Amino acid sequence: MHRTPRRSVGRTTALAAAALGAAAIVAAGAALPAAASASTIYPPTNSCTTNPSTFTAGGTVAFGCTDGTFGPDEAVTITVRGENGAGVDFAVASFAVTTGSTVRQSTAAGALDDVTLTFPADAVGVYNIEAISASSAGGTASASVTTEAGLPATGGDARTALGLWVGGGALVAAGAVIAITTAVRRAQDARV
Repeated sequence: MHRTPRRSVGRTTALAAAALGAAAIVAAGAALPAAASASTIYPPTNSCTTNPSTFTAGGTVAFGCTDGTFGPDEAVTITVRGENGAGVDFAVASFAVTTGSTVRQSTAAGALDDVTLTFPADAVGVYNIEAISASSAGGTASASVTTEAGLPATGGDARTALGLWVGGGALVAAGAVIAITTAVRRAQDARV
């Protein structure tokens, strides 16, 4: 009886899978440079500023960007994000902005002249202000609300600490009573 040698099915499958895996790695490696350079627009560092960077509720802040931040004479969208950011009034035009953004024109040097932002009387927290255009990622700056009377009381004082001491003492006393009761019961059980 003559036997025909069998080909190893497992070895053929493994080789095919390895070849497929190698092809996938090569294809992924070729795509990496394209993905890495997909976006060349990066916002310049410290290109936009607010002055002052802290303000009281209802106060105003000037927001502007340096030369070269944008292309010459292009439309720049300014957006304010924060609690009630839609209540910010963009000066120069006296109307209530309900969307929290406005469009201004950049200068011939690509700068954004200062835009006066008037914040609502109930402004709180930090407001992030960004300026972007069609050809530039623009820049961002932030402004924080401060209070006129200093910092609010956020910690405890002697009155609130008294309650903690009394509560803690009661817990320690209860633990002592349980420990003594357990010890007495064990001693009684040992005598019996």
